[in-house]
Amino acid sequence: MALMMEPGSEPLTEGEKADLVAIAVIKEEAAREYKEQGNQFVKMGRKHYADAVDCYTKAIAQISPPSAANPDASVLFANRAHVNLLLGNHRRALDDAEEAVRLSPSNIKAHYRAAKAALALDLLPEAASFCRRGLEQDPANEDLKKFLAQVEAQRCERDRRRAKVAKAVSAAKDLAAAIEKRKLRLAKAAYQELTGVKKPKLDEQGMLHWPVLLLYPEVMSSDFIEDFPETDMFSQHLDLMFSANSPPLPWDERHAYTREAIELYCEAGTGTPLSKSEILKHLLEGTVDARSLPENLDAEDGEHDTGKGSTVTPSSKWVKVKEGQTLQQALQHKDYIIPAIPVFYVVSRKSTFYSEFKAGNWSLP
Repeated sequence: MALMMEPGSEPLTEGEKADLVAIAVIKEEAAREYKEQGNQFVKMGRKHYADAVDCYTKAIAQISPPSAANPDASVLFANRAHVNLLLGNHRRALDDAEEAVRLSPSNIKAHYRAAKAALALDLLPEAASFCRRGLEQDPANEDLKKFLAQVEAQRCERDRRRAKVAKAVSAAKDLAAAIEKRKLRLAKAAYQELTGVKKPKLDEQGMLHWPVLLLYPEVMSSDFIEDFPETDMFSQHLDLMFSANSPPLPWDERHAYTREAIELYCEAGTGTPLSKSEILKHLLEGTVDARSLPENLDAEDGEHDTGKGSTVTPSSKWVKVKEGQTLQQALQHKDYIIPAIPVFYVVSRKSTFYSEFKAGNWSLP
């Protein structure tokens, strides 16, 4: 009997041939019925989409192996791709739509669904390719034209974002390299609520410009210097801030904070240095979406980063900053770790607070 024939063998009798024709007709009819059932399930809404996929799968099984000779094969794969798109199964939808296109390059719906699935998977070049191949078959198809324009717009926007990220990462790496070259160490921000997300900048001559926070521990008030070039001495900025023509600090009722009376200090021996990747992430904060950054920024340059900074034994101490020093010299103190941006403390020898501070009886709140 034809039903018991070995795979690949040819029917020998007219009866066997008739049996095969009859089986083909039965399978064709079953495939048609499963297809119609699938169409009905799609119309019934989302709760029945899984049933629709099951019906289309059974219909495909009836015509296995699918071939271009069977016009229904491409339609069935395109239909199943449609339902998988509705279900959010974009990879399965793309596989089915690609098969539908292979079986029938003139199946415009298959091209459209393949393009939609590819776009959902962020495969923008592939999505554009399906649109263009579909338009080769039907140059006047408005749906494909509109979708191609949408894909190209997203592709341009993605390229723009990638270029922005690449530029920001490159600038951050240059800045991190300049910080490392000077043997400076950075820790987590200590007073970001006062300064916001401020960072140093590297100018065209390779000079670092730091935002600097000045704190008055007596009253926990602050001043902020937006641009303090690393080669500037502290005296240059203090001369401007506390000149004879400058009004006294609003809380300084006794006028104790005068140019000749103030002293600067930094807190040394505190903080944990950030690793290279942590420094890069800090420098990139607020410039680009963190989700668009590479997982391991250092790995792109072949560098290895364990993700851990060097360990510092806590032994906080106040170190007086000489006004004749440059900012770079102060930051290079062997025990100073910059809390994201430099922070210096201003006290006055004329204030009663001064003796308390010098005796070590004051600590950060």
